[in-house]
Amino acid sequence: MATGVAAIWRKPSINGHHRLEACIRDAANARSAVTRIFFRADDVAVPSSRFQDMIQIFVRHAVPLNLAVVPAWLTAQRWRALTRIGKAAPRLWCWHQHGWRHTNHEPQGKKQEFGPARPAEALRRDLDRGRERLERLMGTRFFPVFTPPWNRCSAEVLDHLRRTGYAAVSRSTGGTPVVPRGLAELAVDIDLHTRKEATTVEGWQALTADLACGLARPVCGIMLHHQRMNTTALAVLDDLLKHLRASPRFEFQSFKGLVKQ
Repeated sequence: MATGVAAIWRKPSINGHHRLEACIRDAANARSAVTRIFFRADDVAVPSSRFQDMIQIFVRHAVPLNLAVVPAWLTAQRWRALTRIGKAAPRLWCWHQHGWRHTNHEPQGKKQEFGPARPAEALRRDLDRGRERLERLMGTRFFPVFTPPWNRCSAEVLDHLRRTGYAAVSRSTGGTPVVPRGLAELAVDIDLHTRKEATTVEGWQALTADLACGLARPVCGIMLHHQRMNTTALAVLDDLLKHLRASPRFEFQSFKGLVKQ
């Protein structure tokens, strides 16, 4: 699970807000076609004041949010609390699966819960029981998209997702292995909160560069982690939605809408 606040959000930046507005304006002017934008919030399951703060921003701007829920963390009580937090606009939320318990199983290399180090049987078992738990607790509000923890998973997992009727997988842009035919890919281009730049200035330079590249695509995915948000990050998210909303070149989508299209 992502924890800790990145350097970019440790102090407010007036110049950063101006750079954000200019970046979005330039991206809108450069596009002749509409860019479809989706937001994906990871590591969801535990109700908190920061989660509520994030949700309220999306309600205020009437923007859909795709919520990646860790099944093992979710209880009936937590699910009731989450739905109470989002009750002002329930149609904005697309609740989907984020691994099983968000645990790393790779002995070497980058973290993965559903990576090649695990036996295929164990991968399939955790996928299935994660989906079963979410369907039992959420009912028809569950939507069959899989976001692998750390945005990585093995070919065996992708094949199992296709065989068992998932609509899509959501990973980082350029993720490997390639998804099999019959399974859509909903790729995120921009990570707002798990940024690794050392300073606020470097963070804003990198973020606006990422945003310019993402908004130039037909579909742009933006990833959030509410546990790593502070007051500054929340204010920037509010500004981001406001400026994107102001341009007819951008439209907001949920996973449900993207899969249909």
